[in-house]
Amino acid sequence: MTSRRRTRETALQFLFSYDLNRAKDFEEQLEDFCERFSVSRKSFPYFFKLVYGVKSRWKEIDELLAESSEHWKIRRMASVDRNIMRVAIFEMLYCEDVPARVAINEAIEIGKRYGTENSSAFINGVLDRINRKFGQGDNMVPESKSNPEQDKE
Repeated sequence: MTSRRRTRETALQFLFSYDLNRAKDFEEQLEDFCERFSVSRKSFPYFFKLVYGVKSRWKEIDELLAESSEHWKIRRMASVDRNIMRVAIFEMLYCEDVPARVAINEAIEIGKRYGTENSSAFINGVLDRINRKFGQGDNMVPESKSNPEQDKE
């Protein structure tokens, strides 16, 4: 397993927890999570990029999820699947160094590990629709989007 996949899985674990406890302060939850679970020094920068990036784009990402998941309301999706896709969508849209097909494949593999037997197919279908919607193949970063690193300041 690559260190990036481990980092994605760690981000998923935090976002899953945050999604279930959104009434609590994000920063406090993040601090508690990092104290309880070892986030390796090497993966720290990418972990923060993912969790802050998803957090800062939560509404936008969820709108894309809603548009792209036929007959599924976001709240009715399995929380694990929903958060796997949030991470993948963030990577597809805002991480220039991550090709869309890599983000999709990583999400599928993580879905196989953490989701149900149907998760990987569901994740693949939704993310493929998003990829086709933007029609930019491997590099989906829309030029009009701002930098999520700046948004967390």
